[in-house]
Amino acid sequence: MIDGAALVTGSSRGIGREIALLLAEDFPLVLVHYARNHEAAEDVVATIRAKGGCAEALRSDLAMADGPRRLIEATRASLARTDTPTRTLRVLVSNAGINLQAGIEDIEAEQIDRTMALNVRAPLLLVKEALSLLGTGGRIIFLGSGSTRFAATRSLIYAGSKGSIDVISRNLAAQLGPRGITVNVVAPGIVDTDMNAAWLRADKAMARRAADMSVFGRVGQPGDVAALVRFVASPASGWMTGGWLDATGGTRL
Repeated sequence: MIDGAALVTGSSRGIGREIALLLAEDFPLVLVHYARNHEAAEDVVATIRAKGGCAEALRSDLAMADGPRRLIEATRASLARTDTPTRTLRVLVSNAGINLQAGIEDIEAEQIDRTMALNVRAPLLLVKEALSLLGTGGRIIFLGSGSTRFAATRSLIYAGSKGSIDVISRNLAAQLGPRGITVNVVAPGIVDTDMNAAWLRADKAMARRAADMSVFGRVGQPGDVAALVRFVASPASGWMTGGWLDATGGTRL
């Protein structure tokens, strides 16, 4: 068991849920963040506890300007009342995000503002607020996107926000390295989650094309991505920072 807690944003479902479940096998406390779906978050907590782990659900709307601060305040309070080996935050996984699909002709100002608020501003402010809880050996892990490496015209806003995270992560890695904190990006491709369920399951031809983009001939599963995050969160990744890990299954190689 690794000392300290892991906080995973957007972990009530999808990739975030799988990350929380896996990290619960390695960390004495996993903090399950959600914005609206309390029932789903509590289900993740119950699943972790049923396996002998420790978890709490924390609510915060990260799209709001004060959302990151509120989440870290809740994290601090949870660490203070939970009997963990060290009352510190060891891992921050910034997974929560939004993927608004729109081509250039359809883009609205509020779409840009909401995407950037949740996908860029919130992760930055989370790191700022969490630094007082992260010490030597800390891990900051951003969920990026393979869409920053190839053109996906309907993902214009989303890819732009994730490209910002790629650049931000490298700068943070340089700044936080002297403190013994690593910063890396894990970038999924097309993954079978609730976010993609509507088109993946409704259009067999499109689902087949999505699967064919990967050299493995299938669409990714949340566990495929979570396994890589688990590695980056572990002591074994201590000599890696400023990295971009391809979790796309070899999409468009």
